[in-house]
Amino acid sequence: MRHVFPFTAIVDQDLMRRALVLNAVYPQIGGVLIRGERGTAKSTAARALAALLPEITVVADCPFSCDPDQPTTWCTSCWERAAAGEELPRATRRTPFVDLPVSATEDRVVGTLDIEKAIQEGVRHFEPGVLAAANRGILYVDEVNLLDDHVVDILLDAAAMGVNVVEREGISFSHPARFILIGTMNPEEGDLRPQLLDRFALCVDVHGVRDPDQRILIIERNLAFESDPEGFYAEWEPRERALSRQIVEARKRLPQVRFTQADFSIIATLTAELRVDGHRPDLVILKTARANAAFEGRTRIADRDILLAAELALPHRLKRHPLQPAETTLDDLSQRLEEARVRAQEEADVMEQAEESEGGGKKKTVAEAGSEGEDEGVQRLKPPGEPAYQTVPRQPSEGQWWEGGQEVLPGETFVPRPLETPLDRMTRVGTGRRTRTRTEQRRGRYIRARPSPEDPSDLAFDATLRAAAPYQRRRRRPGGPALSIRPSEYHRKVRVRRAGNLILFVVDASWSMAVAERMEATKGAVMSLLTDAYQHRDRVGLIVFQKNDARLILPPTNSVERAQERLRDIPVGGKTPLSAGLQLAYEVIARERRKHPDLMPMMVLLTDGAGNVSMTDLSPQEEAHRIAELFPQAGIRSVVINMEHKAFDQGYAQALADHLQAPCYTLDQLHAEALLATVRGELAETAV
Repeated sequence: MRHVFPFTAIVDQDLMRRALVLNAVYPQIGGVLIRGERGTAKSTAARALAALLPEITVVADCPFSCDPDQPTTWCTSCWERAAAGEELPRATRRTPFVDLPVSATEDRVVGTLDIEKAIQEGVRHFEPGVLAAANRGILYVDEVNLLDDHVVDILLDAAAMGVNVVEREGISFSHPARFILIGTMNPEEGDLRPQLLDRFALCVDVHGVRDPDQRILIIERNLAFESDPEGFYAEWEPRERALSRQIVEARKRLPQVRFTQADFSIIATLTAELRVDGHRPDLVILKTARANAAFEGRTRIADRDILLAAELALPHRLKRHPLQPAETTLDDLSQRLEEARVRAQEEADVMEQAEESEGGGKKKTVAEAGSEGEDEGVQRLKPPGEPAYQTVPRQPSEGQWWEGGQEVLPGETFVPRPLETPLDRMTRVGTGRRTRTRTEQRRGRYIRARPSPEDPSDLAFDATLRAAAPYQRRRRRPGGPALSIRPSEYHRKVRVRRAGNLILFVVDASWSMAVAERMEATKGAVMSLLTDAYQHRDRVGLIVFQKNDARLILPPTNSVERAQERLRDIPVGGKTPLSAGLQLAYEVIARERRKHPDLMPMMVLLTDGAGNVSMTDLSPQEEAHRIAELFPQAGIRSVVINMEHKAFDQGYAQALADHLQAPCYTLDQLHAEALLATVRGELAETAV
């Protein structure tokens, strides 16, 4: 038997492990998203959880692993067999663990027509997909942020409803799809859309262990497991069994866990004060708190359960500036929880006094799962009023990033104005990347098929075969072809091509930029463009030139947060090696193009154009102009931002822009938000 790394042997990462365990106790919580850097045991923990779960009893020959003791969750086939008087055979098997590849297509996920039965028997029969295999188990999606959005939507819909409904290719079928959805991702490779992020009930951000002693422990345990998996597992088996028993007991205890109206009020007040959108977070917090109480052996929700649930359910739902790090901490949530508790009790006392003065009746309580509520219950509270304290993250009093059209001071940012360019209309498909689009070329990933009776080019053979399969018995003739396919059954492949954008910022950090807060203004300009790049999931890179050379301080990445961190730490001073900055930018873009032939690059150059360092015998200006001419020749579009003060401008930046065949904007025009329109427009022209 092949062993996986034991769940209880994972070092640190307590919050991640607790989130996984709580979903195992109460799968209706709705899954967990684990975000973190590479090598932080995300995948290891997900696989280890499946090995930890107890075996399940199933209908032996049911492809959906129906529970013979729960008729309300049976598939159509099990219902029909039971109705006909058949005794359903029983069996036990391990909890399913299904790994969904990033390349999975829609028909592989939801299921499709069984081609073999269609050809041999001429009947339309459903062939189960990934959702069927994952029923009553774990569905694991590594790099979920790279999965097609429509596939993620299917997974989340099925997880929420607990059923997969298939209406396609002449098939009408539904089956149970109750599973624990676990997604992992590295934020540096791009984030999920907020709509999809919210659908994950819980979210945990994990980081590498910083304590040297614990890092040593990680090394020792991994080496021990690699050298002797069976021996290592045997050493940890008692702890694995103990945790498995604790999960089973918690599942049995869960229906007995009680909560009161006061708990409702605390949760509602907390989410209202944090300005969380929608009502899903409230329900998730309640479910998670119940699961935690059951796991810890209690039948009553406590404050610590709500606090833990809020820590898992809220941070990824809080509104914040795209470039602003999350500020919510456990201490902050704890303080807010205590304030919500006090506030709820005060309002409950007021309501109770009002009832008594009116000869009030009996206090109301909430009973769950057939059990009566406790005496602590209070009447339903009125909706919370104005917030008693600031929301998180704290909002700036002026120059607010979400208010367009304001004058922007040096170092501040502004919100991108929504502009409907051809690029925007073309790219509202996929994970928000600016140029992910359907393509008529025979390139790109095949995601689905569509009928195409008049055009058999780029034929989707699988879909065409499924359309023709039910008629093969009828068309079969002695000596005839093995397959008979008519033009009306032709299906063509629908492909998507990710033509990614690269916005490479090239920043002048010489002494000339240090005067009159120019560098602060430069950072503000870059931050505004980074906001736009974040919203469109563009890849961004950052080059800084100063003294005698240029440096790539941020290789092209999807992580705008990393770009922000690197930008904040830019030192200022020295000469202006403009030629070196342009040369390095050209090399970086050329290298990225070799890796990604469909790349659409854009250089955003922030400088006063006054280069004073040469790499050759040419003068600094002539050398920079010659290198600049390479960009339009290579099809690289550019934008120049002239950071020189208007009163002292000698035209260097404009001359450089002329050789780049690029527009040149001043800081004043940047404040007027023309730059963002230009960047989008330039990229749109590149995409055409």
